[in-house]
Amino acid sequence: MAQPAALNEAARAPVRFVPQSALPSGVAYEQYIFDTGRVPTRDGLHDFFNGLVWHALPLTKQRLNALQAAQIERTGVRPVRGPARDALTLFDENAALLQAPDALWQALVAKDWPRLFGDLRPLWREAQLLLFGHALMEKLVAPRKSMCAHVYRVLAAERSMDSIDAWLAQDLSADQLAAKPFAHLPVLGVPGWWAANENPAFYQDVSVFRPPRARDTGHEVTTQLVRRK
Repeated sequence: MAQPAALNEAARAPVRFVPQSALPSGVAYEQYIFDTGRVPTRDGLHDFFNGLVWHALPLTKQRLNALQAAQIERTGVRPVRGPARDALTLFDENAALLQAPDALWQALVAKDWPRLFGDLRPLWREAQLLLFGHALMEKLVAPRKSMCAHVYRVLAAERSMDSIDAWLAQDLSADQLAAKPFAHLPVLGVPGWWAANENPAFYQDVSVFRPPRARDTGHEVTTQLVRRK
């Protein structure tokens, strides 16, 4: 079965998957989805994972698509996307969603790796990290220690996929994402995700677990905590 047909067989997404050839020349991919409710899909893992996210978090995917279409209507299709469209694409391709206690989130934003993965390691049992970005999923088929996700903090009251989906669809906006409210996380460092990280020496690789730069001031956590009060 061709990949678009296989994704349609599940019948859980609010869109239909069609071959890539259905996308007319000169029409933006995001605009075509918004106008037709059809997602051009190539065979391969990248578009397959994208289809799975459409099934799992449909409201969030629809929200991202609507925000992209609004940006296209506002600025047109340009060789350079601009900060809002770049951020929307980054979220779609490489985001991970974290529900976690404040102490864990703050240590992540500060890139305080010894505290995040050492002192606070037991606190990870109270956290939930979900991969959203389909490009991130594709890369992790052949995992490398350096692979990094752009983590977005989710404050949904529950941990079910439906609850997270509904919360994100209400929360996301183009301006907010353009402000880069992300924390950077080498995902193989998450406790329980990679056997080698049971050894504390795993985190001493400064080419991956880099110390914060002088300009890393915790802007992301400040933005998110203030925005939601």
